[in-house]
Amino acid sequence: MPVLGVIGGSGVYDLPELRHSPGEVVDTPFGRPSGPIARGRVGETEFLFLARHGVGHVFSPTTVPYRANIYALKELGATHLLSLSAVGSLREELPPRTRVVPDQIIDRTVHREHSFFERGVVAHVGIADPFCQLLQHALEEAATEAGQPVRRGGAYVCIEGPQFSTRAESNLYRSWGATVIGMTAMPEARLAREAELCYAMLALVTDYDVWHDSEADVSVEVVSSNLQANREAASLILRGLAERGLPERTCRCEFALEHAIITGPEHITAEALERVRLLVGGRLGSS
Repeated sequence: MPVLGVIGGSGVYDLPELRHSPGEVVDTPFGRPSGPIARGRVGETEFLFLARHGVGHVFSPTTVPYRANIYALKELGATHLLSLSAVGSLREELPPRTRVVPDQIIDRTVHREHSFFERGVVAHVGIADPFCQLLQHALEEAATEAGQPVRRGGAYVCIEGPQFSTRAESNLYRSWGATVIGMTAMPEARLAREAELCYAMLALVTDYDVWHDSEADVSVEVVSSNLQANREAASLILRGLAERGLPERTCRCEFALEHAIITGPEHITAEALERVRLLVGGRLGSS
């Protein structure tokens, strides 16, 4: 059965449908995730929910335990993963409170662990298209039916943070044709692909970053004022997606590791294999 994992970003620390779930604490080879993972059901869809920044927003974009988060959701049965992310808009036509389903990412992060495959197991996974098109389509349809339409497409620029951009940087990203800007899509998308999950993002616009001459520069106050409206819209869209049911996995997401592991099995130690066994299944044998 498909299971939808949801990672809530800034301002989305729980889901009403799962508020009474005690949450599960999971230990992984990559440490503990950001917090307990809540489990519940809406219609025929089973949900797992994790607050990306932890209870009380204690993890910065750089210190979020991305590998532990993705691994734990995979271990609990997630097949699909939806990221809820607060973003700044780099386009005039995408004002605050717009909802965007991006299809590309530009990675500008520099201080994060980007892969599960290290220290004895090397894999090169394709990520030309970092989001699952089937899950994106299902998300777009659910949003339309819920009366919360989204803008489909565009590139998300992921910066290191936690500071916002300078004005020069913001205008540079606009010159690249980027659509929205945030701090958490990477390495989350890379890890979701390595974990063979169908991954999509609902990007919730809170501000115009700092490029817009007639709007207030981005600040915590500006962002916070739009988070409540975005949170309510995200909840309606998620309920609609759950009631529709998750798309059948006819995509290639669940086969991302086929032919990707380069290290010869005879060179992989038992310790290295145990660290990634959940991800590789029986591809590398038992020793």
